[in-house]
Amino acid sequence: MSGVSKILGVAGLASAMLLGGCEVGPKITQQTGYRGTGGDQIIDVRHMVKASAIPAPPYALPDDSGPRARETYQNVKVLGDVSTERFNHLMASINQWVAPPEQGCNYCHNPNNMASDEKYTKVVARRMLQMTRQINGKWSSHVKATGVTCYTCHRGNAVPAYKWAIAEGVADPNSIVRNKHGQNTPNVSVGYASLPYDPFATYLNGKAQIRVAASSQYPSPDHVVSIKEAEKSYGLMMHMSTALGVNCTYCHNTQSFRSWTISRPQRVTAYYGIRMVRDINGQYIDSLASVFPAYRKGPHGDPYKANCQTCHQGQSKPLGGISMLAANPTLKAPPMPTAAPEGGAAGKAVPAVLADPQAMTRRQ
Repeated sequence: MSGVSKILGVAGLASAMLLGGCEVGPKITQQTGYRGTGGDQIIDVRHMVKASAIPAPPYALPDDSGPRARETYQNVKVLGDVSTERFNHLMASINQWVAPPEQGCNYCHNPNNMASDEKYTKVVARRMLQMTRQINGKWSSHVKATGVTCYTCHRGNAVPAYKWAIAEGVADPNSIVRNKHGQNTPNVSVGYASLPYDPFATYLNGKAQIRVAASSQYPSPDHVVSIKEAEKSYGLMMHMSTALGVNCTYCHNTQSFRSWTISRPQRVTAYYGIRMVRDINGQYIDSLASVFPAYRKGPHGDPYKANCQTCHQGQSKPLGGISMLAANPTLKAPPMPTAAPEGGAAGKAVPAVLADPQAMTRRQ
């Protein structure tokens, strides 16, 4: 073999090895912005998540007339204002959506005393019903008119398939020996990147600022963000990209990832979504910490919580954007008080940002 042939052979082998790290195969490209703005969505056909089959209602939805649920049953602390027949219809639906088939109603109830709260699953289910109705009302800025039901997350499982708890740490977090500080271990939570793989506790349960890009190229005491903070923020973005099955350009314009004025409308929806998940985890799931048994908690003893993947499961719109609320109107939002509900500040924040692009990256 000549020297030239050897060089070409080595080059070909090197090229093959490099391409081995790429995802080959058919792709679908959709232009989502003006030409030249880098707003394309590139979809790997092999990894597209197919829409889940929506389960048929257990039986036809009855009207909302007749006695109220609180008049028929004892200890009805949620949904007592709906009719008994509508209440029964929802219970039958929850059997399909959540309860293991072999247990049915007995998953939450003592069959000899249906009013009893002795099973923790009943206490949790009651709180989750409150949460679902609140999401459909208070957080319509994210779920829109499509809304959510128990099935959106559970998909026939007693516990949603996608959840998180505080990641298990090393024995001595103050030591540098074998302590990666949650980094450099490719993890599914951050798209198998070597980024901090537990951004959820910081951003989806805590209220840390996700913003990392400054409004100026010069150092400023109003914007001090470490590289580690930036990496953790990027880890959350990787999670969101995987959870929705989209590229970064689904929300951002590559000309400036920071700028809101040139971002797509989906970024505003995501802004509300992050705050919605914080509300879900902080107000509803964490409040059940003393109720959940140990086997329903993470390695640090905190309950399993929600993230973007819990609902989206690889689709930009959960369940392909199909709404189940029309068939389950009992889960629509309860009448809202005349006063602005909690979260109203979030509803005003994004319009303010659109008028002042600097606002989202300014230290508060």
